[in-house]
Amino acid sequence: MNLSEKFFRRERRSVPAARDFTHAYLAEWGLAGTERGADVLLCVSELATNALVHGVPPGRQFRLLLRCDGCSLRVEVHDSGGGVPRVDTRPRDTDEGGRGLLLVAALADKWGVGERDFGKVVWAEFVTDIGRTALPRNR
Repeated sequence: MNLSEKFFRRERRSVPAARDFTHAYLAEWGLAGTERGADVLLCVSELATNALVHGVPPGRQFRLLLRCDGCSLRVEVHDSGGGVPRVDTRPRDTDEGGRGLLLVAALADKWGVGERDFGKVVWAEFVTDIGRTALPRNR
């Protein structure tokens, strides 16, 4: 299994930075510009945004992990916030938010939430056809 990770500060520019970090790996794996790659990028954006808005206290960071085992890609966002995120299955048309996890649930093959000693990890898994392409370690 190959693993890459990066920490991001609690600031708005971290969401596009997390997306760029992920895009670099998708390009190496031949997934950039594909429908599946777009699904992964959208989910990374939503999970990173949720971490910033709901999970990362001031002065803290969130961690983005990408894991590849040759036939699936797992995205994990670790934060130090409490609580378990919930999917609002019926957001109102006038709501400005509340659709992030609904999108993740629709696009990922699996997703979930796990507890950590300090905080939580929200993850999404995507079945891919990337084969056994090796990932560079810890960019």
